[in-house]
Amino acid sequence: MSVYIQSASHISIQEPLSEKWFTEPQIPEENFNLSIEPDYKQFIAPIEARRMGKLLKRAVTTSADALRKGGCEMPDAIITGTGLGCIENTEKFLNAMLDNDEECMPPTAFMQSTHNTISSQVALTLKCHGYNCTYSQQGFSFDSALLDAFMQFQLGRIGTALVEGHDEMSPDYYRMLGKIGYWKKEAANTEILREGCGVGSISGSSSVAILLSNKLNNNTLCEIKNIITLHCPDNSEIKTALENLLSESGITMNDIDAIVTGLSGDEANDAVYKEVAANCFNGKPLVWYKHIFGESFCASAFGIYIGATIISKGFIPEHLLYKSEKEIKNVSNILIYNHFQNKNHSLTLLQTVKG
Repeated sequence: MSVYIQSASHISIQEPLSEKWFTEPQIPEENFNLSIEPDYKQFIAPIEARRMGKLLKRAVTTSADALRKGGCEMPDAIITGTGLGCIENTEKFLNAMLDNDEECMPPTAFMQSTHNTISSQVALTLKCHGYNCTYSQQGFSFDSALLDAFMQFQLGRIGTALVEGHDEMSPDYYRMLGKIGYWKKEAANTEILREGCGVGSISGSSSVAILLSNKLNNNTLCEIKNIITLHCPDNSEIKTALENLLSESGITMNDIDAIVTGLSGDEANDAVYKEVAANCFNGKPLVWYKHIFGESFCASAFGIYIGATIISKGFIPEHLLYKSEKEIKNVSNILIYNHFQNKNHSLTLLQTVKG
């Protein structure tokens, strides 16, 4: 069964609910970056918004925006990936426990601290009673959610799905992750990140909602041809998996226009991408995105979103090309490769819709 990306929406450190990042990105000037918030009143009643944490508001808003863009009133499934869940609500609840000696605890922050509350809140807002699932596997959370959706389509259980990746970054958690080398210690710009030397990257928040469908319409961005995930593979296993993915899709590596990767500026992270590129990708151009969206546990959602946007627009702008090549035109096949700590790897092939 064919699976198509109909639309996508984001709230991030770029202009929210907009594709302005594609041609006019805002280049982060700090290592700690917060999302730019849209006007939520267009999507959420103020009385409801007051009871929602920031991440829940972003999830509901991006979901509604993706459905609107894709011309879908109600999805058959809502599948979410999140590494941290609503971390600000978790911190709020834990701090209240300390302040109140574990007595008379307000329940709202606790209920919103659970990871699956994101998918649940979207479903409650939409009044969607279909398949609802949350994956929390750190930097592989969104990849797992997307694979689940793809398999549900192949089994014929659903015809539409919202697949989402949501993570936020609080100041306290930023400091905690900084102690184990997640972030650059000095201010980092695009050129420093491109060098890929030293430890860490820049932070970002991710809220991405992608609408999938088994039917074509005028809004369709591209087709997801295939997805393969691997656990702790060596280079030969990655190469074999890639060859199988391409063969099953009826193309070869020569047909691939570019590879979307999670290159971030962290030396250990980027070394994996560069090694796999040298062994498997035949010198194909590498696309990156964390220099404009930042690093987060669900940053791989931007990889799919960017790949679909590239295919729908038919070209790759210079700022998305890792080696500063000139703009690439007439794009029709994009491979997205992601790994998390060189343990979990995914390969996703996106293809232009053939009319």
